[in-house]
Amino acid sequence: MIALVRTGESGEGRHSGLSQFLVDLGSPGITVRPITDLTGDRHFNEVFLDDVFVPEGMLVGAEGDGWRQVTAELAMERSGPERYLSSFCLLDAFVRGARASQDESTKIAVGQLTARLWTLRQMSMSIAGQLGDGKEPSLEAAIVKDLGAIFEQEVPAIIHSLADPSVLGDEPAGFREALEYLLQAAPSFSLRGGTREILRGIIFKGLR
Repeated sequence: MIALVRTGESGEGRHSGLSQFLVDLGSPGITVRPITDLTGDRHFNEVFLDDVFVPEGMLVGAEGDGWRQVTAELAMERSGPERYLSSFCLLDAFVRGARASQDESTKIAVGQLTARLWTLRQMSMSIAGQLGDGKEPSLEAAIVKDLGAIFEQEVPAIIHSLADPSVLGDEPAGFREALEYLLQAAPSFSLRGGTREILRGIIFKGLR
């Protein structure tokens, strides 16, 4: 795993004196306890370190530069395609199944969801460009993560409210499995990469 730890004095700011290290999870003194979610998957863990020794050679980047590094990493994580594509397999199957539908609500939903998906993609690509130019778009990334989580959570809810034989006819392959899985997994989308409350705090501070 990669860990952000204090290696020096905080100095004038609380973010000073922080460094990143790679930690071998096979090292003595490390206990990993998986957290099982509603779907039965294990994407999160509790990690306990008891007198664990990490060699100096496992330092990532420069000593004391950990906070700048981790904020850049978070900007990439929060704005990446996984922040708006987690529900894409369901949306894709729904659109394929609803092509021949004459239901007005279904047509409107497909148009709105597709437009939101495209907008999020453009925002994500923009942040990738900023990072490539050496900028630190933490505020912009937080906005993408917040909007992306809302989108990903609403996709299965909206599709569930519309999906019936009169709309889909013969269900596309994998549609039912994807819908059932995402209805259970979607609540976690606003936790990973920073909770909604943390993200909106960053957005508030950046915009005021």
